[in-house]
Amino acid sequence: MAGRGAPPPALAGQPRGAATLRVAGCEVARHVWRPDLPLATSPRPYLHPVRTLAGATVTDAGPDSHRHQLGISIAIPDVGGRNFWGGRTFVAGHGPAWLDNHGIQHHARWLRHTSDELAHALRWADAHGVALLHEHRTITCRPLTGTAWALSTHSRLTNATGAPLPIRSPAAQGRPGAGFGGFFWRAAAVRSAQVLSPAGAGVRPVHGGTAPWLAVTGGDAWTVMFVPGDETTARDRWFVRARDYVGVGSSLAWDEPLVLAPDETIERSLVTVVVDGPLTLAAAAALADTVRPAK
Repeated sequence: MAGRGAPPPALAGQPRGAATLRVAGCEVARHVWRPDLPLATSPRPYLHPVRTLAGATVTDAGPDSHRHQLGISIAIPDVGGRNFWGGRTFVAGHGPAWLDNHGIQHHARWLRHTSDELAHALRWADAHGVALLHEHRTITCRPLTGTAWALSTHSRLTNATGAPLPIRSPAAQGRPGAGFGGFFWRAAAVRSAQVLSPAGAGVRPVHGGTAPWLAVTGGDAWTVMFVPGDETTARDRWFVRARDYVGVGSSLAWDEPLVLAPDETIERSLVTVVVDGPLTLAAAAALADTVRPAK
């Protein structure tokens, strides 16, 4: 794991495997399930571009400042000492450093493959091919209104090591506020973004806390809303950033490690609502109610 190197090169060209998701005949997302990426980005499946029904792009992938941030993906900074987030690793007492510890999420096989549902088995392995996690991931999309559609992501992760497996965020290693790791959305570049949630307007009321939903509006073109898909996910804290770049994550482990016993499985489910144009707080709350699962 030794060594501090240079940042990774820019994203490679065309992906080796990609699938298209459609809603009401519109191409709304491309799922890159077998990417051609540098190891330092922690290669993994991701969704980009993701678009509104009117065609506005709401994701970014491989920007110059964070080449490891890939549209919508599931990424974890520390799984048993391996970096499945990409980029530098936060080292307690030192800070971020380039280490030779990046992992890869390998597509293993398709379980379902249609224009509105993708389900596949994944193998999270280190650079030497040793598996740490096995995953079943399902991605579905459906229309909601004439200007909104929903993307549902469900992940089932199983410890594949035969020993206790810790999952950590940089916050758990001593970096305050950096509790990211799990589902993550990197937004398309915008001049300003408005964050709404029942906890209040802006980043501060919701970052590091829980809320039944949150929404980010990127100017006049789009709004993206995030709603937990089950009670377990609803207990996870939100990671929200709107300075330098815009990103939202649902955190598996904030300031304490999540330790999986051998063969233990965890599941998370999140609904992402993609909307043309801005939303008021009342309109966002009403839309969240339409996708929130019944108790």
